[in-house]
Amino acid sequence: MPHPLQAICVAFLALIIAGHAYGQTAPMSEVQKKATWDAASAASINGPSDVKLKDQAVLHLPADYVFVPQKESAELMHMWGNNTGPGFVGLVFDKDPNAPWTIAIDHTAEGYVKDDDAKTWNADDLLQSLKDGTEAQNAEREKMGIPALDIVGWVQSPNYDATKHQLVWSLKAVDRGAVPDSPSTINFNTYALGRDGYFEINMMTSDKTISQDKAAALNVVRAVDYMPGKRYEDFNADTDHVAEYGLAALVAGVAAKKLGLLAVIGVFFAKFAKIILVGLAVAGGGLLKFFRRS
Repeated sequence: MPHPLQAICVAFLALIIAGHAYGQTAPMSEVQKKATWDAASAASINGPSDVKLKDQAVLHLPADYVFVPQKESAELMHMWGNNTGPGFVGLVFDKDPNAPWTIAIDHTAEGYVKDDDAKTWNADDLLQSLKDGTEAQNAEREKMGIPALDIVGWVQSPNYDATKHQLVWSLKAVDRGAVPDSPSTINFNTYALGRDGYFEINMMTSDKTISQDKAAALNVVRAVDYMPGKRYEDFNADTDHVAEYGLAALVAGVAAKKLGLLAVIGVFFAKFAKIILVGLAVAGGGLLKFFRRS
């Protein structure tokens, strides 16, 4: 019988382009999987509870959610065929066994990200730049035996709350030639900006349920409370490091890297697998399976 934690957990996508294109670690045995679930269950924190996020913030975990800490979450990710980077913090699940999502939290310490460009960006222009960049990469994809991608459009057009310093966006892409209306994986990306960098709260779910699932992602990002001295408004221009990119790069630049299968993705995605298409529908399409009680 599946471990109890499995009953509340949507499987993170096991079919990862990185694994198929470049090979991946040997699959775990059933004994190893059970041990991984046992460790995750033992370490899990039930909401409501306050969870420290590195030396940066506190997550006021809502009552309906469960947080699995970094070490045990990294093992879960490994079990699903994914790697994590040094900024990886942990995973959040819904206590409801029927909730078709999971959320990964990661911190990027690249300095203060200026948000000036949010005042003037154009969502249509950002979308077109992503389409153009994806098309340019499709020839390379095909050489690698990876299906070409077509960007369908925004699931959530970029929206920045300048008061809370939070960014939200989500994009849908599908394999070229995919059957119309076939399920695809959606990554709903939210960011909480701070003085030293930002947290990314990335929900992985299906395009069939995103309209209701996204409320959970918004609940989690709003529950991130930076510590005094680490808040965005605590920035000191005389002493603090400023990131080499602005807010628009957290949309167009990051997504282009995901789409382009670049070998190093420094945000949430050194995070998962370096060349994984996080933030978009992953080529191969669809949630492959659910790790929940049958």
